[in-house]
Amino acid sequence: MNRKKSGGIVYSTNPDFKFGQETASQVTLPSNQQLLYIWLDSKARKGKTVTLIKGFKGKEEDLENLARQIKSLCGTGGSVKSGEIIIQGDFREKIILFLNREGYKTKKAGG
Repeated sequence: MNRKKSGGIVYSTNPDFKFGQETASQVTLPSNQQLLYIWLDSKARKGKTVTLIKGFKGKEEDLENLARQIKSLCGTGGSVKSGEIIIQGDFREKIILFLNREGYKTKKAGG
C-alpha cells in the first residue's frame, strides 16, 4: 500500500488496526488555523501553467467545496487530487486575496 494512502503507516502491531480509520474521523480545522501554500507549477503538464494549493487539513468534501469556490472565482477549470487543489492557469494573486478574505493564512511557495 502506498505510504501517502496509508497516512505514513508502514506496519502496525495492532491486530485490530485497519488502514484509513484515521482519515474517517478527520475534522476540518477552522480557516484561521490553516496555512495554505500557493504554488505555480508547469512540470509534467506539457508546458501548461497551473496553480496548486497545498496544506489543507480537513475532510475531502470540505476541500472539494473550497476548490469549487476558487474555480468559480477564477472562471477556470481545476480538480482536487491527493489533498491538493489544482487550478488551471496562473491565478496566485487572486486566490491569495480570496483565501485571506475567507480567513485562511497563505504563503507563496515554489515557482
